[in-house]
Amino acid sequence: MKESVQIVDKASFFFSSQEKTNQFQKYDEFLAWFEEKNNNYFVVEQIAFSELDQWSFTSGNESLVHKSGKFFRIEGIKVQTNFGEITEWEQPIINQPEIGILGVLTKVINGVRYFLMQAKMEPGNVNILQLSPTVQATKSNFSRVHKGKLPNYLEYFVDSSKSKTLIDQLQTEQGGRFLRKRNRNIVIEVTEEIEVLEDFCWLTLFEIKKLLKIDNFVNMDARSVISTIPLVDDIVVDALQHKQLANVDAMQINERVYNGIDLDLIISCCSQITNLSSKDQIISWYTGMKVKYELTTNQIPLLNIKNWSISDTNINYNDRFFSVIAVKVIAGTREVTSWTQPLIKDHNIGLIGFIIKKMDGVFHFLVQAKVEPGNLDVIELSPSVSCSNYEFLLQNTDKQPPFFSYFAENSSSSSSYVLFDAIQSEEGGRFYQMQNRNKIIILDETEELTIPENYCWMTLNQMMDFMRYSMFNIEARSLISSIDFNS
Repeated sequence: MKESVQIVDKASFFFSSQEKTNQFQKYDEFLAWFEEKNNNYFVVEQIAFSELDQWSFTSGNESLVHKSGKFFRIEGIKVQTNFGEITEWEQPIINQPEIGILGVLTKVINGVRYFLMQAKMEPGNVNILQLSPTVQATKSNFSRVHKGKLPNYLEYFVDSSKSKTLIDQLQTEQGGRFLRKRNRNIVIEVTEEIEVLEDFCWLTLFEIKKLLKIDNFVNMDARSVISTIPLVDDIVVDALQHKQLANVDAMQINERVYNGIDLDLIISCCSQITNLSSKDQIISWYTGMKVKYELTTNQIPLLNIKNWSISDTNINYNDRFFSVIAVKVIAGTREVTSWTQPLIKDHNIGLIGFIIKKMDGVFHFLVQAKVEPGNLDVIELSPSVSCSNYEFLLQNTDKQPPFFSYFAENSSSSSSYVLFDAIQSEEGGRFYQMQNRNKIIILDETEELTIPENYCWMTLNQMMDFMRYSMFNIEARSLISSIDFNS
């Protein structure tokens, strides 16, 4: 049986995510434009800590800080928790209490919604240049602590008279590397004519989602903002809410017919209540996890961190996890054209992955409540699997977290389908070539799973609802940003 729905609002997020035609340039022309930007002069060189300008260790090597006291600092912490097998450890961490702005400007042009994206260089990027939000700035940046230029288009995000706010959420950063760090994720709409500057371009949401399938192309900050954009608008939900979608095998929305996985994902986006868990039941489970698990984080001097060593070139833990390094940057297109700074360097690629399974006719995602040392509120909602040291864990099966085997290259499960698989790098302003394999797999309905108590099944509708309240971590949001209906 096939249902049909006519949605005429071409300015919606949903329509933009399906719009393949860009009136400003063809997709291949955009890729050529982006590649041309990669020719801009940008050099990153690892240096010794003693060569850092404006950065230094405090007395007793307690912290690595900037002369201004702004931007961020590298501190040592001692962690105690009752979550997981390792309940106590020490590590360096980034302390950046400022709330930055990650903002995307959107405009409806000739009836279609476009997003103004930026080709931006960061010192820690794997390929130097990545697709970024319209504005990506710390408070120190837009307060001009570095004495450089203000970020382009910032005025639209700080002056509400110039734009209309569509999305405005405080979202967290990596809890394993940042201490209680949050950024403001904003999508604003403008109606006035604006000049498109040299390193910026208009893209539809369809094009951005397509670019997410390319390894290391769309940066972490852009993925974070894109994840907050509803996968289906209220107009789609309202049009479908009276239909028994679980009983149809195809649906026509406007001129396109959706079936198979694409239709299953749309149904999951519209499913507020399932036989597995209501919103109140999920809140009760989430509250129970916050009560059960404990997290204590105390600052300690970097010099005193157990099992970590400080040399003139890095702060390191036997090359197992990550290290702190220093770099010198020369960048012709940035607000400041030359600077030095510390970066976090991971030694191995990580893995983040969601498991999807159809239950009672609806796609559900397996969500984990996870404790990390930098979490703001003890736990955050995480993907089914989220870990560093992917290759190490492949060789050491006894140390693998639950469900890791489903994402391994040599997985023995023949009942799974890979929905998404790409390598994505993390924020290049703080991390040096840090990468995670982003993977989403769909298990067969007959696959039996034993679910630990800190896991919960959620529909996409429920996940997008809880995301508004800063409950999902950056790893989960990175995966959610990749979801589309164009499989």
